[in-house]
Amino acid sequence: MKWIYGKNDFKTPERGQENCYLLTNGLGGFSSLTITGGAARNDHAVLMACVQAPNHRYHMVHRLKEELCLGDENLILSSQEFADGHREEGYHYLSAFVFEDGPIWKYHVNGVEIRKELGMKQGENTVAIRYLIRNRSRQQAELQVTPFFQFCKKGTQPEKDQKFIRTEGAVSSNGRTLYFHTNGKLRDTEEVWETYYYSYDACDGRDETGTARADHQISVVVRPGREAVLELVYSMENADQDAESLIREMREYRKKLEKKAGLKHPLACELVKSADQFVSKRESTGGKTILAGYPFFEDWGRDTMISLPGICISTGQYETAREILRTFAVHERKGLMPNLFPEGGNEPLYNTVDAALLFINCVYLYYKASGDMEFVREMYPVMEWILDSYRKGTDYGIHMDQDGLIMAGEGLWQLTWMDVRVGEILPTPRHGKPVEINAYWYNALCIMDAFAELMEKEVVYTQLKEQVREAFVDKFWMEKKHCLKDLVSGTKADEQIRCNQIWAVSLPFTMLDPEKERQVVETVFEKLYTPYGLRTLEKEDPEFHPFYQGRMEERDMAYHQGTVWTFPLGAYYLAYLKVNGFSGEAEDIVRDQLEVMESAMREGCIGQLPEIYDGLDPDRSKGCFAQAWSTGEILRVYEALEKGDL
Repeated sequence: MKWIYGKNDFKTPERGQENCYLLTNGLGGFSSLTITGGAARNDHAVLMACVQAPNHRYHMVHRLKEELCLGDENLILSSQEFADGHREEGYHYLSAFVFEDGPIWKYHVNGVEIRKELGMKQGENTVAIRYLIRNRSRQQAELQVTPFFQFCKKGTQPEKDQKFIRTEGAVSSNGRTLYFHTNGKLRDTEEVWETYYYSYDACDGRDETGTARADHQISVVVRPGREAVLELVYSMENADQDAESLIREMREYRKKLEKKAGLKHPLACELVKSADQFVSKRESTGGKTILAGYPFFEDWGRDTMISLPGICISTGQYETAREILRTFAVHERKGLMPNLFPEGGNEPLYNTVDAALLFINCVYLYYKASGDMEFVREMYPVMEWILDSYRKGTDYGIHMDQDGLIMAGEGLWQLTWMDVRVGEILPTPRHGKPVEINAYWYNALCIMDAFAELMEKEVVYTQLKEQVREAFVDKFWMEKKHCLKDLVSGTKADEQIRCNQIWAVSLPFTMLDPEKERQVVETVFEKLYTPYGLRTLEKEDPEFHPFYQGRMEERDMAYHQGTVWTFPLGAYYLAYLKVNGFSGEAEDIVRDQLEVMESAMREGCIGQLPEIYDGLDPDRSKGCFAQAWSTGEILRVYEALEKGDL
């Protein structure tokens, strides 16, 4: 898709900071700035490199100051807010920002047209910037670009006494070297340190200021009636590359992703390309992984298992899906899948009850899409061991109770996706029998019986499946509320109406009769549905938090207490289609409701779907501006609509 933003979209500095682009390199590195070309977050950068994929990120090039000297005038084209209150307001000269497989800025200044493009290379920490300057004025024009550097770990700031050493074609600082190449004229300038104000960090209680340093300028002169090109390439590996070729290569790569997926809807095609941005190399395992979200999150087991069906399977990236699942299979321990992979000298963490059960679901969905029975045979012993471990009991209090249902949780360990802990406080305590975990459990039992039958093995879970089904209906169904309990724990949390119940309808194998499934879908729609996601708690609940804002502690207390999450919306739409038999009318309703996703993908990070919104009135994206499972789950809905089934 071609996303076009005109002057009405950035008529104030604040409006210009609302939206940003994202480019990634398959290593965990990225480039992201606002549509006016500035940094509104500490994590915005021209080049955020990753020196050890996918989480060892270094903030290298923070921003570019851009000036146009036209006759006696010196005009600032860049836009940036500073800690002392002043601003660069180059957005006044910006006529359009376009994102079509890459960002493009178009400036019009007193007869001078400037087209700026930026690209990132796959598999390298390399970013390319290209300016095309057409001077249609009667005066000589000079474009001056000043790069500001940080050379520090992501989430930190340069030291006040940090030294930057520039040699021919390279800048070194803090043990890192950045190579650069340009066709422009380079000249030394007096060392300048800038201190920025980050509005998006300020409103969330994060560090609201940051610094960067510059000591040189790159320029090109364009005579009246002529045009010229200024190229800049920054790289941790090899800067001696042509900027135009790098940008073209990036665009071609994204087009190939779209073609391979084979989806038709324009938003689906855009989400296919967005999905690839979360796939990264992981050096510690030698395979690929899925990053949970930008700009904050790492790769987590639970997030991977929820997002993989959409990120990899719906997009036709079967090889990537196999590689990721094999990596998890290797790191299985005591029937659990890692929630955090080993990093450096650290051991992996296994504090998740859902990842292992969802691993089985991923293998099944992969098989349904690919028909690859050999891979099923390869994974079968691991899946069998998972079920056996859950039956007998494993770490973190995870075990099968006498009724066949799964219990989980002990102490301060939070094992489901609603896993926030604030000191000694568990804002959403879910120790006991969580509804979605037991839906995953039943689904996994059914999958393993189906696989056993396909491989002509003994089917061993038939009796247990029936026991689980009966116990689930008995323990979770609330006739008066026409929906499922969130939890069976003997506490007041049990009967809270939450979005977790939707997975008891949307999974491939489910336990409720059709009428009860329909009631769950309708209750979720009535109590939790918004166009951009599902509320994590109904508004009428006394523990409902209407806003996600403030310091980290305040945000964490609201995180799963009403805050709208985008990714459960995928399960809701799949459940709605299911209970309505994928009728033409149901499909039309879902398509109609999905149209608003274009608005969601225009706001925040262009072409991406965010992590969360406020619970009361979800009108502005919050949290991670690009979230893997949001993108993956909505992709699955588009795929289901085109194929007409789950």
